[in-house]
Amino acid sequence: MGLCSSCFKGSTEELLQPNAEMRRQQQLEAAERRRQQNETRGIKDPEKVRRMQQRAEDMERREEEAARTGGGQPTLKWQQD
Repeated sequence: MGLCSSCFKGSTEELLQPNAEMRRQQQLEAAERRRQQNETRGIKDPEKVRRMQQRAEDMERREEEAARTGGGQPTLKWQQD
């Protein structure tokens, strides 16, 4: 048994221990997968959530523009006929 293990000693170490660049790439991929899983945890439709966030940001931006341009005064006027 000792003869076989001595023949393959170098090659098994290379298979078990990837080089530094390969290990770094694997760690980056794993971190990206964890980030994506954490973002979507508990959300059935992530696209719907993104659309809702975008809509809320647009409304907030419009309100800020209206406050700056209108000076806080309403733009509509009431008319009685």
